[in-house]
Amino acid sequence: MPSQISNSNLPLTGLRIIDLTQVMAGPFCCMMLGDMGADVIKVEPPKGDQTRAAMGFRMKGNDSPGFFALNRNKKSVVLNLKSSGGMTMFIELVKTADVLVENYRPGVTKRLGIDYQSLKQINPKLIYASISGFGQTGPWSQRPGFDLMAQAMSGVMSAMGHPDMGPVKSGVSVGDLGAGLFCVYGILSAVIGRTKSGTGQYIDASLFEAALSLSIWETTEFWATGKSPQPLGTANRMSAPYQAFMASDGMFVVGAANQKLWELFCDVINRPEIKEDPRFMTNMDRVANRSQLEAELKPIFSEQNVGFWVTKFLNYGVPAGPINDFEQVLSADHTLERDMVLEINHPVEGPIKSLGFPVKLQDTPQQVRLPPPLLGEHTHELAIELGLDTNKLRAEGAFE
Repeated sequence: MPSQISNSNLPLTGLRIIDLTQVMAGPFCCMMLGDMGADVIKVEPPKGDQTRAAMGFRMKGNDSPGFFALNRNKKSVVLNLKSSGGMTMFIELVKTADVLVENYRPGVTKRLGIDYQSLKQINPKLIYASISGFGQTGPWSQRPGFDLMAQAMSGVMSAMGHPDMGPVKSGVSVGDLGAGLFCVYGILSAVIGRTKSGTGQYIDASLFEAALSLSIWETTEFWATGKSPQPLGTANRMSAPYQAFMASDGMFVVGAANQKLWELFCDVINRPEIKEDPRFMTNMDRVANRSQLEAELKPIFSEQNVGFWVTKFLNYGVPAGPINDFEQVLSADHTLERDMVLEINHPVEGPIKSLGFPVKLQDTPQQVRLPPPLLGEHTHELAIELGLDTNKLRAEGAFE
């Protein structure tokens, strides 16, 4: 299992990130950059990131599991950006930075004097990324935006759930996490671009556009048919059968996503008459007659348990699997062998669990170099690095 070490030769070593974000999308973005070796300085207001406060769960200290999940491999600096001392230290930090990521509502950074137009005068090489609910321009730009609103207004919720129920939100925060992922993509592209141009640039990312951009099949269906996609439960818009079915003791998933797999699928269930049924001859036929196909398959799958069907499909080379809950998946041998459960030593909580790195770099494997930081843990250290007088900064209201 990857260990907590201080030495690193990761791809982004030497890249300094100012993390001015809170809650999920921005912190997730900056954590991924930190995981790849970047020096992430989390600049927090005096009360800290909102997620430090308990979000449904209590721990030994003042910070929540939600904060821990999104803030490893970062240093924490507390600055009051409304004070002269806070701005003094912040400007000195900007001079040393490669990237700044913020998720204030559009317009706030300009009022604070920390918008891109102001900061690029100080550091022309600065890459400045804004993450917001709906982007910096457009009729919805000033709306407050959380993942729930992004899922609702992007169309995602309208296409989720079952046909006989109302709209359903994805339990996974696709707007927040998608925005974080797309922002990383934009930042790294801008870093590469800077090697050619010598200057930084501005990046505008939003939860709304992230959720909409992930709706690949849904928008494709709309443009192809002229009709808004409707909920399909666990089924797929472009393939059938590709969904969950109920066995005698629970549910499992199986995907016959091409003609060869469909024919093997029919061999597994030993129903040659279904294979030859004109309603199901091609994938287009099966998609068009999905409900009729489901009606044919449901009684077949109810005859045996999940283990039987999954094993039999896999033996024939047809993708299938059980529907795991998180207790099952986090204890699965595959999850553990892939190092997707890490243990981090926290100075207050002791050992805490964290999800592992979703991609593995063979030559420069990612490392947990720093646990989620305590509030303001690195403020004085950074002030000294920047050559600033901490007593003067405190007198000028930079921090307590």
